[in-house]
Amino acid sequence: MKETINFGYLPDEHSNAENSGIVIIPVAYDGTSTWMKGADEGPAAIIEASANMELYDIETDSEVYKKGIFTESTIGGDISTREMIEAVHEAVRYYIEKDQFTVVIGGEHSVSIGSIRAHVERYPEVTVLQLDAHADLRDEYNGSKHNHACVMARTRELCPIVQVGIRSMDSSEKEKMNKSGVFFAEKIHNQTDWIGKAVSMLSENVYVTVDLDVLDPSIMPSTGTPEPGGLLWYDILELLKAVTEKKNVVGLDVVELCPDDRNKGPDFLAAKLIYKLLSYKFRG
Repeated sequence: MKETINFGYLPDEHSNAENSGIVIIPVAYDGTSTWMKGADEGPAAIIEASANMELYDIETDSEVYKKGIFTESTIGGDISTREMIEAVHEAVRYYIEKDQFTVVIGGEHSVSIGSIRAHVERYPEVTVLQLDAHADLRDEYNGSKHNHACVMARTRELCPIVQVGIRSMDSSEKEKMNKSGVFFAEKIHNQTDWIGKAVSMLSENVYVTVDLDVLDPSIMPSTGTPEPGGLLWYDILELLKAVTEKKNVVGLDVVELCPDDRNKGPDFLAAKLIYKLLSYKFRG
């Protein structure tokens, strides 16, 4: 086993910076969350859990780790939200300009802003697909425009968005919401016909941001703001599979894991979800 911990605990031949097609960028930041703290510990927990994954994916009959998965040094520490966003933006821009696929692991949802901005600058006509329990459309929250509750308001200033799994929002967000591009959790529960409609609303290039509280607390209790009535494992996989089949997924972030030492299952789920989307993306 390598001394340096990396996603999947891969040997150097499959995890070095120069030869890897995929780059994991951990962002240990939890500066703006407003209820349960601990999302800054999410990246380390996901990487630790990833050591226990089988690297062969049955569904796609593939081993995506052979594409190479490099894990960058963690962004975090005693920095402001703006400094964190700029650090993420610079790191993501560096790798995508080298045509490496980036996966940002949070941290709370504000870590997504820098990554999304870098992808919008790099790729034409990007749509952001948000999987989330919360609308995150407040223009400002707790005196900050870069609070985790504002991430999609900032994103919508850059490009179109499609929102899936929403089931919690402030009344002020109703006016800002494009309801034709929102798939509320209660409307899609036990349905599948919505997936094709959601995919059809996306542009050719798609950036996926996954707030893990999109999932139901029965399988993902380890988030800062768990909401009942969320998606289940195969719900989210069906959507992601359809998106990767029809569109070009250019980037990904997975955020808001708030790990609990008494229950490692959610950590493993988050790691497996990242690996599954990579398997869908690169299955060809």
